[in-house]
Amino acid sequence: MYVEVIYGNIVKQPDAEAIVNSANANMRLGSGVAGAIHTAAGPKLEEYCRPYAPLALGAGLITPGFKLPNLWVIHVRSAHYVTDDEPEKYMQMALESMLRIANDNDLRTLAVPAIGTGMFKVPPVLAARLMAQALAKADELAPHLKWVRICLTDQTMVPLYESAVTEAGLTIRALELI
Repeated sequence: MYVEVIYGNIVKQPDAEAIVNSANANMRLGSGVAGAIHTAAGPKLEEYCRPYAPLALGAGLITPGFKLPNLWVIHVRSAHYVTDDEPEKYMQMALESMLRIANDNDLRTLAVPAIGTGMFKVPPVLAARLMAQALAKADELAPHLKWVRICLTDQTMVPLYESAVTEAGLTIRALELI
């Protein structure tokens, strides 16, 4: 498996089988990544998610992509760094849930945002490290994955994620897409 770290919009990754949503508990349209994904997918995504809410801390759920160019959306819920207890534990659980769901659904390609760094206030350096640590377990948790593309909306975060991925011993392929 290799990892790409890009400055780009997660909803504009048509070659990814699934994109990952840094979801709120109700899995509804929100700000940031959740807002972009729900807006691009259309109202059927929120309607589909309603019976599964609230999504527990660290948990994940796969749904159809609806109007997205991707077949699937994997929703994961990270903890709020300031207000929740053990935010690192729940962030790691969310990332591992993402990989298990990818494996259970035989997915080969994923586009992932900087989970937790928006409304959940996870410091970017920590989020990058936790993401890289989780992806280092992909051979075990999701052996079918061929690539994971980390899509960042802040260019200053690109080197943080590239460094974390490299330090985790993963194969990185850097791209510049918008």
